[in-house]
Amino acid sequence: MSASLHLAGASDLDRLEPMVAAYHALEGICSDADDRRAALEPLLEGTPLGCVYLIGPRRAPVGYIAISFGWSIEFGGMDGFIDEFFIRENVRGRGMGGEVLARLLPELDGAGVRALHLEMDVRRTRLERLYAKAGFRMRDGYHLMTRAARRPSRT
Repeated sequence: MSASLHLAGASDLDRLEPMVAAYHALEGICSDADDRRAALEPLLEGTPLGCVYLIGPRRAPVGYIAISFGWSIEFGGMDGFIDEFFIRENVRGRGMGGEVLARLLPELDGAGVRALHLEMDVRRTRLERLYAKAGFRMRDGYHLMTRAARRPSRT
C-alpha cells in the first residue's frame, strides 16, 4: 500500500472524523464528534494556521497527518507542529509512517517551514526511531509545556 498524500478539503470531513476519533481513543483523548468536527472544519476550509493530509487512497484513506503552523524568531520564520499522526492499526508496521514523513518533510521545507516540532509519548520507542530516522532530535534542556484553555460549558 502506498503512502500517497492528499491535502484534505471540506469534502473529506466524513472520512477524516472517524479516524480522528480512533486516534483520540487510542491516545486517551476525551473528545466528541462535535468538538472534532469543529476543530477540523477550519483546517479543511483553508485556514493558514494548519492543514491535514489524508494518507493512502483519497476515497478510502488509511490515516492522516495534521500540521499546525506558527512563527519562530529562534528558527527564523514559519514553524510547524505535527499535531496528530495516525495510521490505521491494520496497516501499521509496513513502513508507511516513514514514507509519509519522507514525502511530507521536503514539501514543508519547500513551503518555507523552518522547523517542525512534535510531541510523543516517551514510552513509544518505535515512534522515536521513526522520528529520529526522519531527522527529529530531542532538544537538550527543553521540554514541551502546555496550558490548555478551559472550554466553555455547553448549554
